[in-house]
Amino acid sequence: MDPSPKEGESAAAGEPSRGGAAPSSGVVVQVREKKGPLRAAIPYMPFPVAVICLFLNTFVPGLGTFVSAFTVLCGARTDLPDRHMCCVFWLNIAAALIQILTAIVMVGWIMSIFWGMDMVILASKY
Repeated sequence: MDPSPKEGESAAAGEPSRGGAAPSSGVVVQVREKKGPLRAAIPYMPFPVAVICLFLNTFVPGLGTFVSAFTVLCGARTDLPDRHMCCVFWLNIAAALIQILTAIVMVGWIMSIFWGMDMVILASKY
């Protein structure tokens, strides 16, 4: 009947008390984004080129992604270091085709804009 905490529990969190003034130790957690092969194939380009690709993707879905595929052939690095340059090139071409073909139902256009934004974010880290 009494809503007071049980013996050995803290009133605030409902967790067992730690027995006095012992400091709580923190745990460092590292969060890493896991990217799929298409997302990891986005090349690290110079910032002006990435902005141009974003502009192209905004107005013609898939065009900026198509242009960015050729930067891979020019030596732009990606998050897929274990894959051959031609494989990464074709992954970018596939992403561009997906954006173009699904732009009719707006999915490709939205994907294309987000793809261009990722290009600019990666370029700012470059």
